[in-house]
Amino acid sequence: MKVFVTGATGFIGSHLVKRLVQTDQDVVCLVRPTSNVGPLEKLGVHLSVGDVTKKDTVAEGMRGCDWAVNLANVYSFWEPDKSTYSRINIEGTRNVMAAALETSVAKVVHISTYGTFGKPVECPFTEDCAVVPLFASEYTRTKYAGDQIVWDYHDKHGLPLVVVHPCVVIGPGDTQATGQYIRDFIQRRLPATLFEDTQYTYVHVKDVAEAIVKVLEKPDNIGQKYIIGKHRMSIGQINQLLNEITGAPIPRLRIPGFLATITAAFCTLVANLTKKPPPWGMCSDQIRSMKESIVAEGSKAETELGIEYTPVRIAIEEMVASFQG
Repeated sequence: MKVFVTGATGFIGSHLVKRLVQTDQDVVCLVRPTSNVGPLEKLGVHLSVGDVTKKDTVAEGMRGCDWAVNLANVYSFWEPDKSTYSRINIEGTRNVMAAALETSVAKVVHISTYGTFGKPVECPFTEDCAVVPLFASEYTRTKYAGDQIVWDYHDKHGLPLVVVHPCVVIGPGDTQATGQYIRDFIQRRLPATLFEDTQYTYVHVKDVAEAIVKVLEKPDNIGQKYIIGKHRMSIGQINQLLNEITGAPIPRLRIPGFLATITAAFCTLVANLTKKPPPWGMCSDQIRSMKESIVAEGSKAETELGIEYTPVRIAIEEMVASFQG
């Protein structure tokens, strides 16, 4: 079998490709001309130069492949050009689905996020819970819009689709919001803590990669959704775990929610004017996201895919080791 992967140079994508080359699958990765492809070349995968914003380049690389995995997305809480979210998370997703339909792949696995469920009434929520579209960030809003597109292709055009919804992904190689927070904490650059009672569901990046492989290989799962994640922890518990693992002190200063909101609004305004990222991720989208707990139940992946979830402590230990290595 031949697998086509977008987003292969990203956090989850790099771990997925490492896992795929351990199987019998032939792997083709869509890469932009500016991508750092050194790690992929070392793995011996096939590279197809293109961009999800250009459907023809996606279809060209996908032609002849049996399966496709769409990991290309913009995951951040601030971008100097806000149209980037829609261009990649919405229109890029549309292009990948259209290319998959055109090239008649047998299965498309679209990687979403558990944040696209919004704020379900049920807590913890599962794949069967109704979406309540209350989104704290442009990231989750556009990822939800992308989800609507992929399901439209499935329902109206027969696209052989499975959607994977990872929870908060942690592990070595994370350079985005969670990784930056942990790096700032252990390097003692975090001036204060906030929203310590907010809870998320966490998952090791290697568990996500394993789940994607199992979704690809599992027969008769077209039309299914899988939430990937199990361990529920508050931000305060993560801080305590980081303190235990690294010895870095938990900042004594606690910023109340209203002050964090005001500060983030000011930092966002400055960032938008200067086109430079706000310090410590203090932007409005991130602070709104940190206010709300998102707690999900990923047992379907345990039952149907045989996933065994790695403890959060191990994921953070590996993450810390990668920062220090």
